[in-house]
Amino acid sequence: MRDKLKKFEHYFTSRPCSRPKHGLIRAYLRGRQFEFLTASGVFSRKRVDLGTRLLVESMILPDEGYVLDLGCGYGVVGIVAATLNPALRVIMVDVNERAVRLASRNIILNRVANAEARSGHLYEPVEGIGFNCILSNPPVSAGLSVVKSIISEAPKHMVKGATLQMVVKSKIGKERLQRIFEENFGNVSVLARGSGYRVLMAEKTQ
Repeated sequence: MRDKLKKFEHYFTSRPCSRPKHGLIRAYLRGRQFEFLTASGVFSRKRVDLGTRLLVESMILPDEGYVLDLGCGYGVVGIVAATLNPALRVIMVDVNERAVRLASRNIILNRVANAEARSGHLYEPVEGIGFNCILSNPPVSAGLSVVKSIISEAPKHMVKGATLQMVVKSKIGKERLQRIFEENFGNVSVLARGSGYRVLMAEKTQ
């Protein structure tokens, strides 16, 4: 229980209490090489985790407009999205201030000009922006209620035709989260499967 609470505190609190131990990882994603600064107190600091990798390799990006990487960590998903399509404006959000600082540094490290990182709880830092795509590897350790909020509040921040693409563990997403997608969007599809994960996608049709 103590380890679980410690993980929750580190990843889904604004200020992790652990002393930062920094590192650098390299990852080959969508046919390109990336580098990411990491630190203790952020999710998957030693490598790009399998769920994030599946989302990155399968995500469908719009031709233009705004993209939100919600729960960005040190910035993998948003930085890859911004690199793949320079016409997009990518905003990366995380409640963890250490993760946001890392994401901001990784934007510079990977020479990305069309992305920024913002600190705050879920959609609060992007109020008033209509997104063409929302991408998320949600903080499951924070509890199902947080994941539900990401899904249920998403339509208010999306333009018509926009998609929400979320990676989840298959044993969770197979039924429970797919129902939540259906309840809030009226549709859901499985964009990709692999390594015990699946990427769920829904479109805002109205």
